Amino acid sequence: MLSDPEKRREYDAEQQMLRMGGGYGYAGTGGAGGGARGGQGFGDFGDIFSMFGGGGGGRRGGQPRSGPRRGQDLEVEVTLAFDQAMSGAEVPVTLERHEACGTCSGSGAKPGTSSRLCTTCDGRGSVTHDVGGFSIPEECPSCAGQGTVVEDPCTDCFGRGTRTVERRIRVRIPAGAKDGTRIKLKGKGGAGMRGGPAGDLHVITRVMPSPLFKRKGDDLTIEVPVTFAEAALGAKVEVPTLDGRVAITVPAGSQDGRTLRVPGKGAPKLDGSGNGSLLAKLRLTIPSSLTDEQQEALKAFSALDTSDPRARLFS
Repeated sequence: MLSDPEKRREYDAEQQMLRMGGGYGYAGTGGAGGGARGGQGFGDFGDIFSMFGGGGGGRRGGQPRSGPRRGQDLEVEVTLAFDQAMSGAEVPVTLERHEACGTCSGSGAKPGTSSRLCTTCDGRGSVTHDVGGFSIPEECPSCAGQGTVVEDPCTDCFGRGTRTVERRIRVRIPAGAKDGTRIKLKGKGGAGMRGGPAGDLHVITRVMPSPLFKRKGDDLTIEVPVTFAEAALGAKVEVPTLDGRVAITVPAGSQDGRTLRVPGKGAPKLDGSGNGSLLAKLRLTIPSSLTDEQQEALKAFSALDTSDPRARLFS
């Protein structure tokens, strides 16, 4: 089929369209550290039809880009101590973002002047050319896809309409934030173009580990050392919590590794519906040395203990 010259031209045109991706879409979410990256996709069905010649075979086509455009979303990471994440905190965040130029009010034109409609693309921001019977859109070379031309640019922003500034803002981290929690601050991202709304700022939390607790969802786990006598006879012991300490009952005959649940003493839930549980994992401790009196007491106990803990190994 591709040996036919006409079929070959149509195939080449289709492949070129697929490589281009078409359309003029949205600004994508930025990468870690406050950077941003743009995303492109089909704007609407009008873009698709123009690519297939639905908008006519003329030189001009595509969707207008000279209207308001939303600013880019930005993304930053903040590092929190475990206690901060559990109680909530207000932390400073430094970021670089685009803001509307104060000199030209974001127009890009020198004060007292104005931009003009691009005559090459009639303000659409794109032009098309025919390939094998298809209309392929391309960014307008005269206005770089903006739809307007600034003949006397602002001397502060060089016609861009925005300036890159460093801002230091304070972000409220809710109690119970996890490692990787995303907090969206609407309108705190990059400035919009031509009166468009600002993008959003996404703050991602990185929580340092705790020396005492391990987290599993909204539950906190802590290892609690207990003596042989406490595990065998049962006892009341105190364990630390996020806001102090709590007494738990160790049942008689508890084995090493047994986990006791204390409801309401875990991590705060992000939806504000209370706390998870504290999971106290018992760890049997064996003294590294004994007094003579302790040795005699254990020998007496051993003489009275007729159980064989290894019997099941040979059954």
